[in-house]
Amino acid sequence: MTSDAMPSDQNGVWTLRLYVAGENQKSRAAVANLERLCRTHIGEGRYEIEIIDLMKNPQLAKADQILAIPTLVRKIPEPMKRVIGDLSDAERAILALDIQELERGPAL
Repeated sequence: MTSDAMPSDQNGVWTLRLYVAGENQKSRAAVANLERLCRTHIGEGRYEIEIIDLMKNPQLAKADQILAIPTLVRKIPEPMKRVIGDLSDAERAILALDIQELERGPAL
């Protein structure tokens, strides 16, 4: 799993942090589902994803008060939102993250 740098500006770029535990099936599913949701509903170049493996860095769970994994935290745009689970229910994740496709038009 990789992690991208968190953006320092807030010019329309979504900042997402996904907490996982190791390289298990649930973690891989959460990463794949998140990447698909972002490509389809936010758009290339409009999001940054940071993946935090709590097996390697357990102390990082405290910053966002992570109690269950996988957990996705939307940092930007504010307000912060959380979604617990592997994001396999795309409709639920879209509603929870308050994703709107109005500016993008249909996905290709």
